[in-house]
Amino acid sequence: MNTLLDYTLHLADNQLILGQRLCEWCGHNFVLEQDIAMSNIALDLIGQARSYYQYAAKLDGKNTEDELAMLRGERDYKNLLLLELPNGDFAETLARQFFYDVFHLLQMEDHLTSSDESLRAIAEKAVKEVRYHVTWSSEWMIRLGDGTTESHTRIQKAVNKAWMWTGEMFKASAFEGDLASKKIISDPKQFKLSWDQRVQAILSEATLKLPLEEPYQQGGKDGIHTEHLGFILAEMQSLQRTYPGLSW
Repeated sequence: MNTLLDYTLHLADNQLILGQRLCEWCGHNFVLEQDIAMSNIALDLIGQARSYYQYAAKLDGKNTEDELAMLRGERDYKNLLLLELPNGDFAETLARQFFYDVFHLLQMEDHLTSSDESLRAIAEKAVKEVRYHVTWSSEWMIRLGDGTTESHTRIQKAVNKAWMWTGEMFKASAFEGDLASKKIISDPKQFKLSWDQRVQAILSEATLKLPLEEPYQQGGKDGIHTEHLGFILAEMQSLQRTYPGLSW
């Protein structure tokens, strides 16, 4: 088992699937400024996904970047379940984004000291983008939470709904455990305290309450997904599967 390949695909799949979800907002947002902002975040994520898929293709030695991104089956994807959830309304999209952004930043900051040169190089570029993502989603959490009664109710409901999907971020998979034992990355459970503190600080400023602790959903890292991923892949992969090897 090539655990570095599995981990790289996990990172790539996270960015690709969330980027795909955010692309669904393009042309459908409530103001042009946020339509552009979310589209730019999606482009950042897909750009990061490309870097990971390119690295994964080198580690794999059998499949190209495009084949890894566009021609794998549903059970082969290793993204977090949180990221494949439907967009819902803006509040639901935002809560998903905020929870992941804070985790993603901690992850990239950890990769800055990775012994793996490629992970470190990708993080050095990505961390600047992810810091902006955290700023954007944090500001909107505060704006909605401390806004009108309607906005507060919607974002609190969205926080409650997304909460049970966040625990998977901190549960190490077999490939993460192996890489952590080799000191290539840190065990994701080590991010939990910092994540809790940063999330709590923003939610408090937004006058939002943390949901009660409850059993969390997991399985995405091992290829066990919700019914939603299949629909994402059907749309995302349709052109490549219809015309294999197609290039611009």
